Amino acid sequence: MRRFVVLAFAVLAACAQPPSGPDPVRLTFPEMQRFAGASPGPATRPNSEMALDFIDLAFRMESGRELPVLTRFEGPITVRVVGPLGQASRDDLAALLRRLRNEARIDISLTNAADANIVIEALPNRTIQRAAPNAACFVVPRVQSWAALRAARDTPTLDWATLRQRDKVGIFIPSDVTPQEIRDCLHEELAQALGPLNDLYRLPDSVFNDDNIHAVLTGFDMLMLRAYYAPDLRSGMSAQQVSDRLPGILSRINPRGQRPGGRIPSGTSRAWIDAMTVALGGRASEPRRRQAAARAVAIGQSLGWTGPREGFAHYAYGRLQIGNDATLALGAFNAANRSYGQSPITNIHAAHVAVQLAAFTLIARDPEATIAITAPAITVARQHENAALLSLLMMFQAEALDMKGDTDAGMALRLDSLGWALYGFGTRDEVIDRLNEIASIAPPLPPS
Repeated sequence: MRRFVVLAFAVLAACAQPPSGPDPVRLTFPEMQRFAGASPGPATRPNSEMALDFIDLAFRMESGRELPVLTRFEGPITVRVVGPLGQASRDDLAALLRRLRNEARIDISLTNAADANIVIEALPNRTIQRAAPNAACFVVPRVQSWAALRAARDTPTLDWATLRQRDKVGIFIPSDVTPQEIRDCLHEELAQALGPLNDLYRLPDSVFNDDNIHAVLTGFDMLMLRAYYAPDLRSGMSAQQVSDRLPGILSRINPRGQRPGGRIPSGTSRAWIDAMTVALGGRASEPRRRQAAARAVAIGQSLGWTGPREGFAHYAYGRLQIGNDATLALGAFNAANRSYGQSPITNIHAAHVAVQLAAFTLIARDPEATIAITAPAITVARQHENAALLSLLMMFQAEALDMKGDTDAGMALRLDSLGWALYGFGTRDEVIDRLNEIASIAPPLPPS
């Protein structure tokens, strides 16, 4: 799914002309760049709205199944790593734990002890895919090794709904994908190991959303986790008991959110979720996936949705029209951009759309439009610590600068993109492929 979000322009690029500009293969690569692990920013929505989000996140599974009680770890939490996790990923994990301590106020630390509360096991991606073809990584209760997981399959051991308190949790992540993919897995799965198990498509500012737009835990996510571990709550509480305490908790830990205006959009229909599941999945045929995305757009329109769900349905439809009907693809991306442009809270969503729109402006040989699209998106991608998206936007802008004749600035920006691209795409060969794809998008000028 993350590759769907970031690399959607690749099909379009594959149909273009061979690159005619500077040869990217000859570029000297810098060291891989990494983010410091800072927060993308605080939660910004009213507390009354986020209190309802908390209940939906904490008391339901993604399937819609209700959870009977709140469950969390009680007391200090320890985390152990097993398997071949590289140093960059271990550094990312350490930065994440610092954020959890500082922002969510959770007492959590690394350990080498065998009795750790949370065990993160790194495995070859093919091993994970054989067990869970639709999951990049996942978290389960009560078991903490791959062997124990296999032994517990199809048993109540792995049923979150049977828990009354969390004591042991296992997280399984791929060891041989890009550094960014590993970091994203660490953020999402550790957050679910600690707190909410649900994903809500309506959330504009959270990793707890199946659109996978956010790469790292947001200010909203940290606020949810801080509330989860507030001393006012404990494992075993009912939804009503938690609801009664939440207003006071949020008022205390997030005073800036004490203002009117909060509202909750309507629930996301199962028909829309099913359509998006088909559209985003890899098992259905391309025509069927396009039909499913169109159905999701139509459902959202019939329900009067605006914001992240509306935008994501258009985005998915546009992605699936690339290589089939470029006019429909462009129209869908423009519709997604309008949806995401309604609020600054969806700036990162708009930055993903900017990659698509930049491809079309390069095809049109319009460097000014390409720069206008990519410049603000670069700032947003950096703030939200998405290196793959950041590097692609920088590469597009570099091509636009070349097209304007400012080749020195273009080459400088291209070189700056490489360290981020190594983090986002993993290898030099993958980075070179991205450079060549983008360089091939603009059609050559006719002979004068």
